[in-house]
Amino acid sequence: MSLPVVIVGRPNVGKSTLFNRLAGRPLAIVDDSPGVTRDRREAAVQLGDLAFTAVDTAGFEGAAADTLAGRIQAQTERAVATAKVVLMLIDARAGISPLDHELADILRRAGLPVVLAANKYDGGAGEAGLLESYGLGLGEPVPLSAAHGEGLHLLLEALKDAAAGEIEQAAEAGVTAARGAEPGPKQIQLAIIGRPNVGKSSLVNALVGEERMITGPEAGITRDAVPIAWSYAGRAIRLIDTAGLRRQARVDDRLEALAAADTRRAIRFAHVCAIVIDGSVGLEKQDLTIARWVSEEGRAPLLVVNKADLIDDRRASAADLARRIQTSLAQLRGLKPAYVSALTGAGVGGLMARVLEAYESWGQHIGTGPLNRWLKEMSGKQAPPMVGGRPFKLRYIAQVSTRPPTFAVFANRVAPLPESYLRFLANGLRDRFGLGGVPLRFVVRQPRNPYAD
Repeated sequence: MSLPVVIVGRPNVGKSTLFNRLAGRPLAIVDDSPGVTRDRREAAVQLGDLAFTAVDTAGFEGAAADTLAGRIQAQTERAVATAKVVLMLIDARAGISPLDHELADILRRAGLPVVLAANKYDGGAGEAGLLESYGLGLGEPVPLSAAHGEGLHLLLEALKDAAAGEIEQAAEAGVTAARGAEPGPKQIQLAIIGRPNVGKSSLVNALVGEERMITGPEAGITRDAVPIAWSYAGRAIRLIDTAGLRRQARVDDRLEALAAADTRRAIRFAHVCAIVIDGSVGLEKQDLTIARWVSEEGRAPLLVVNKADLIDDRRASAADLARRIQTSLAQLRGLKPAYVSALTGAGVGGLMARVLEAYESWGQHIGTGPLNRWLKEMSGKQAPPMVGGRPFKLRYIAQVSTRPPTFAVFANRVAPLPESYLRFLANGLRDRFGLGGVPLRFVVRQPRNPYAD
């Protein structure tokens, strides 16, 4: 990770707004209500000639350690421990509060370079708060407006002054690394999705080996889709923890709706989606809906049965899952579950091997020769049905794309093949070429007539 700049401050001072401004796109959910941000999230930033990693954190509230707010605050403290520069934000319009003084004392004791910024300083309304902030003892404050992008040039100079030594060391290290760098395999985008309270964040923590995400018995703790840069067996992984997805009819809160939209966006841009279900409850209707979304987006699915330590009869559970997948998820036939316990760590060690396996199947390319020999066999077993009272003949097939595997079927005429026959072809492909659980796409085409002109 490049130079970490951690943004801290009490709730509702505009940390996430500034984070989005620096990142250049709306990565963090922003709302007028305080306490929206809970987990810390990171983004690569290029501000002028300075490249760094901005880290958004939850608002500092001075809460007790045994509360949800206390666990959130502990995440912020862990983020500060990794910082090279801390950017403390205050609300220039609201002025300085006792929480600002308490946080300033903590940062001074930490001995880290601190840049103090007075946000919401637009229209002259924050002048009093700006002057008052000198009393925090953190040096000259930077006036800015994150919402309108004002004062970023002043922030750039303050960050460069605070991190002068770190910037020089990072530049030297970057030159050394670039000389010996070799291009590696493509980074895998892995989204952890599922209903609320099935253990998604606990699973992320078990994978990365640290308390990176806030967990607890409360449902709906995670709000943002939080990406984490990680590696497994030398392979770069972008691990994305997401908010729980409830049935849309039950979502009546604006923040929950924003969190659900963020999760859907994470699914859209993921490579592999680990669909986490609660093993003690089994596969529910909402789990099937989430799996269908993954299929519709053409992502590689992996079914993860968490809380496996609470399952009394593993064999009966596996049989029930296989039956439900067969009857309710025909488009992902062959999807096999991975049983884990994020709490005890059982099965977590082998989970990433399954992720890589799903990724490779999703990107598999099959040669035209083997495909057409297979098509001939399939047509011999079951000829295409009549469409519109006319025979439908399949000439040949070719794979035209991967991720997801997409096949062009050339026929004597262009017409939609019946869904039942497409499922027949898809199941045959999965059985022959090891594409179990992978969403497949078919396009019917007509060969060009060389005498048409």
